[in-house]
Amino acid sequence: MRDVLDELHRRWQDGETVGLGTVVATFSSAPRDPGAAMLVGAGGEVVGSVSGGCVEGAVYELAQQVVADGTPVLQRYGVSDDDAFAVGLTCGGIIDIYVERVNRETMPELGDVVGYVRAGEPVAVVTVIEHPGAGTVGRHLIVRPEHVDGTLGSSRMNDAVADDARGLLATGRTGVLHYGPDGQRRGEGMTVFVNSFEPPPRLLVFGAIDFAAAMARMGAYLGYQVTVCDARPVFATSSRFPDAHEVVVDWPHRYLTAEAEAGRVNRRTAIAVLTHDPKFDVPLLEVALRLDVGYVGAMGSRKTHDDRFSRLRDAGLSEADLERLSSPIGLDLGARTPEETAVSIAAEIIALRWGGRGQRLAELSGRIHG
Repeated sequence: MRDVLDELHRRWQDGETVGLGTVVATFSSAPRDPGAAMLVGAGGEVVGSVSGGCVEGAVYELAQQVVADGTPVLQRYGVSDDDAFAVGLTCGGIIDIYVERVNRETMPELGDVVGYVRAGEPVAVVTVIEHPGAGTVGRHLIVRPEHVDGTLGSSRMNDAVADDARGLLATGRTGVLHYGPDGQRRGEGMTVFVNSFEPPPRLLVFGAIDFAAAMARMGAYLGYQVTVCDARPVFATSSRFPDAHEVVVDWPHRYLTAEAEAGRVNRRTAIAVLTHDPKFDVPLLEVALRLDVGYVGAMGSRKTHDDRFSRLRDAGLSEADLERLSSPIGLDLGARTPEETAVSIAAEIIALRWGGRGQRLAELSGRIHG
């Protein structure tokens, strides 16, 4: 829902009733991940996508139906479903889409949710998508690390689901959970969808050079909160890095240490060291490689790489620490320009995050989407 949240909130504020289709589960080679959403406005306008074009037409009609009669629907489209062929789900996957009517009455908590998301505070929206009691389907529970708002129908349901939702929220995961009708840990009958809104992951770019400007632009495009840091104030300026969310003038290793001590660095953080200057990058990498982050890459030639490793070993880093460093940075795409290099670095970050191998899909077999 994050991709349509601003538009959904604007229409909600205006008192409009819209249809909202959300991907809640996928199987095999489905085109969009859980949480992807499509909004159908009162005038028939469409915002967002649930399948990259495969089933949008069918979901559009279903959303109009749900808006008209007020009854939410959980619909499955898949390769074994004749309707899926009719609407064009040709990728061979299976996709579950939950369609609901959204307005101030059905989701009074939306304003608070948007406030949390814009403030960068974690929040999860829990929706009952299956239940033997028709009146329970569509209920929402807003789960925060410290408290919950709303109710699913009973304190037992709320407590069980909130505990598990917090587990998903802590890792930034979105997905479905199953319970008995009253929240029993064992049993069937109730399915809830947990839509997690974690703050965006961070991309820390060190070195205020032209490659950093391209990397900041690429990181922002991919949804990262981008910081560019350099100790030289003449180079580290907002005008040179308009796509960065933050430009910091500080010694890189000192800034990273402070951010880690403040709890603003985690496993979703990617670090790109583009300085290729020992007096900057060696102290910085001493800090970075001892942190539990998702990615650490450093730019430089093979000669720079060998010299850097020697200096880091002398500084006391272990071979296990050094194995975490992507150096030279990026995948072999034959990149030449700063923009192409940024694509190369981003491709490596994506591959390591999701377990990809960076090979041509045309040369592989099996599933395309993870």
